[in-house]
Amino acid sequence: MAKKETLPMNIDLNDLEPGSNIIYSNEVVSIIAGVAASEVEGIASMVSVPNGSLLGKNRNVTKGVKVEIGTEEASVDLYVTVEYGKPIQKAAHDAQESVRKAIEEMTGLHVVRVDVHVQGVSFEKENKALNDGAQNAMLESAPAETPLVEAPAEEKPAEEPVQE
Repeated sequence: MAKKETLPMNIDLNDLEPGSNIIYSNEVVSIIAGVAASEVEGIASMVSVPNGSLLGKNRNVTKGVKVEIGTEEASVDLYVTVEYGKPIQKAAHDAQESVRKAIEEMTGLHVVRVDVHVQGVSFEKENKALNDGAQNAMLESAPAETPLVEAPAEEKPAEEPVQE
């Protein structure tokens, strides 16, 4: 079986014919940014973009992402909630770097800024841990069920023969 050819990882844009361009839609860049941000530890979720108008089948992935694209540059706004107990500055910085790297590697666009708008703190993992702990405590404090064991059948005394 012949091995399929793969496209090179690095494409020299100078090899393109003069006047030819690659144009990315806002939705494509939003998807890249949304996936990259949602994979960052400490980012609990993305929240609705104020005045956002992105609709379509990728709506959940692009939720919380607003992009502006020029011919060679892109800027991104992320609207996120962070997990309670995680350092907010670290989560936001990691999200910025993850989004910048993903967009630049996948599209070749220069990302001039990634602004992270922290909209809230999520207690979902904290509450889940508390609920799990409460359930475990209830199980530990509940009386153990006694197993049903059949009592051995009582032996009946053998009937004595009747003497007449």
